[in-house]
Amino acid sequence: MMPTENANIMVVDDQPANLRLLEDMLRVHGYKVHSFPRGRLALAAAAQNPPDLILLDINMPEMNGYEVCERLKSTPELSDAPVIFLSALNATEDKVKAFHTGGADYITKPFQLEEVQARVQTHLKLHQLKQTLQRQNDHLEEIVNQRTRQLQVAVKRIKTSYDQTLQALGGALDLRDNETAGHSQRVTRYSLEIGQAMGCSEEELGELALGASLHDIGKIGIPDAILLKGGKLTPEETGIMQRHVNISYDLVSRHFFLSRAAQIVLTHHEFYDGRGYPQGLIGKEIPLGARIFAVADSLDAMTSDRPYRAAVSYQAARDEIIHCSGTQFDPDVVLAFLAIPPEVWARIRTESDLDAYSNRIRSCFTTPA
Repeated sequence: MMPTENANIMVVDDQPANLRLLEDMLRVHGYKVHSFPRGRLALAAAAQNPPDLILLDINMPEMNGYEVCERLKSTPELSDAPVIFLSALNATEDKVKAFHTGGADYITKPFQLEEVQARVQTHLKLHQLKQTLQRQNDHLEEIVNQRTRQLQVAVKRIKTSYDQTLQALGGALDLRDNETAGHSQRVTRYSLEIGQAMGCSEEELGELALGASLHDIGKIGIPDAILLKGGKLTPEETGIMQRHVNISYDLVSRHFFLSRAAQIVLTHHEFYDGRGYPQGLIGKEIPLGARIFAVADSLDAMTSDRPYRAAVSYQAARDEIIHCSGTQFDPDVVLAFLAIPPEVWARIRTESDLDAYSNRIRSCFTTPA
């Protein structure tokens, strides 16, 4: 911090005697003083050499002190310098106007040099403290910006890592359950189409993509004899197969980024009328993402070959979804599904470019504010 004794002070007064008196007093205390008899001259000089403090008279020709102060405060490079008015005007309205135009203090003439010196020193110290705080704030802001950039890079790496991990997990499941190869990617795309048709937010779509891509990850805990069985499952085997929901939820819910998507994973086999599992939720008790996923999952399941049956046509699957509206499926979700042209489903099913899938997964991990 620069010593206040080295401060650059500007004095503006049309009375030569006042200028000499103030100049002598300020220079004795070590200040650098520049004095001017007119406001316009002072403004021009200030633009070239910004002062640290200004002593300003009010009644002057051409431009009065109020106008000079307003000009100073409207110039960004000069606006921080404190202005102390020195005037013979002693009315309350004159002092109020001085403060309204940006003045920091007001001394009435005839003034005492000791009082002027004390107030000059006080305002210089306050001005320097303000500048110091501003520099510290600027430094802290730069540190925050730097840390934010570092955090954004770290989060980007996490996004990439999660994307790669999710695709690897899906690929591992496909290798184990070849009859459902590509199912997670297709059903994620289907879910996103329905979610967009329902006006879901970007955040909701992100959660939906994550839940859909991870919904069957718990099947890694199901024995091959049951998972790959070619015929109908026994009641006992069905109970074991249904455990994949809880296994999936236990795996997914452990991760902070996936906590909300885990709710979709847990409830994606719930039925709208309450006959589903594992909790028997009814209607809107089921998360919207799970209600959307249920339709997308059934569409892919019915139109894909399975060990125990051949795939059905899109029209047959569509009719079955309509038939189960209000029982297995949310009627609002079914309406959104029906509003999407059949060509969209066909394109997704045959499309090999899964960039949209990967991009949506990446978008789920938003950068912290």
